[in-house]
Amino acid sequence: MQSMIKRKWLLGAAAVALIGIVVLARGIWGGGAVAQAPTERVIAVEVAPAVKKKVPLTVDALGTVTPITSVAIKARLDTEIVGVHFADGARVKKGDLLFTLDSRSVLAQIAQAEGVVARDRAQLEGAERDIARYTDLVAKNATPVINLDNAKTQADIFRAAIKADTALLDNLKIQLSYCTIRAPIDGRVSAASVKVGNFVRPADTASLATINQIAPVYVSFTVSQDALPNIRQAIAAESATVDATVPGDTKHATGQVTMIENSVDASTGMVMIRATMANTDELLWPGTLVTTKLNIRDDEAVTVPSAAIQVSQAGTFVFVIKDGKAEIQKVEVERTAGTTTVLKSGLQGGESVVTDGHLQLRNGSRVNIRAPKTGT
Repeated sequence: MQSMIKRKWLLGAAAVALIGIVVLARGIWGGGAVAQAPTERVIAVEVAPAVKKKVPLTVDALGTVTPITSVAIKARLDTEIVGVHFADGARVKKGDLLFTLDSRSVLAQIAQAEGVVARDRAQLEGAERDIARYTDLVAKNATPVINLDNAKTQADIFRAAIKADTALLDNLKIQLSYCTIRAPIDGRVSAASVKVGNFVRPADTASLATINQIAPVYVSFTVSQDALPNIRQAIAAESATVDATVPGDTKHATGQVTMIENSVDASTGMVMIRATMANTDELLWPGTLVTTKLNIRDDEAVTVPSAAIQVSQAGTFVFVIKDGKAEIQKVEVERTAGTTTVLKSGLQGGESVVTDGHLQLRNGSRVNIRAPKTGT
């Protein structure tokens, strides 16, 4: 009995399996529902246009501000300081009084020299009267000619003495002028290293003060020798300008390149460039380190955001959007300026290039352009 029941269960299971096979066959070959092939994936990307425009050719470097003229003020006499007539760090103009030195000793020597010159002139007048008298006497044969000759000799001696004593007097007057020290140039004066009452002498190594010319000033920096041909052409065309910015300041000073050093440093391959900055607002201070941008010329070129540039073993390329698909376009990069890349070849301008979403792209991938993310 049990064997009969078992046989019936086996026959029922076989019938159910047969029915499943028939139904499946009808679905495949008998016009039933067909399984759908997987659809092509659409990738969301961000794009930006390739723009053809004038792009400045620039060279960035670190520079130093140096004064065109710097004058160290020193004493020319052994004497005492009796007056300081400027505030430390003040702006001074050429001719402004800076220091007054004790001049009493020089004034006394001048008075003495003036007395000597007056004596010489009086003696010369006496000798000239003797010449006139002896001339008359000789004409009358009343005195020997030798007396007239001696009088002329004496007058010549007195004339020579006047010249020597006058030169001494002039020198003393020059010494007197050293007792008042005036600014030789316009600029900013340093703090006075000595004050009233100090004794100074020419042999002192330290200066009384230093004046630096502030406007204009020099900005000096070094560039690679590779940029030298372009810079020389720009100088010849008077288009080589320099923008200098003090770190931490938004303002910048503009000047003109006025000198290229006459040799390249063989050990570094760098050459020194010097620009003259008007600096009327005193933005640049001598000794300050500044960031400089040397503007050589403006070139017409195609630019793209630097984020669009991709690199592979075959070279650099970008993804260009055409008919809703991303296509690889090889490009040649000329230079990069901040977030913008200047292309030498590859694009004509006006193309849409992918700036975000490259990782999932392949040549021919379908894309969906999305809005840039906030903050990018």
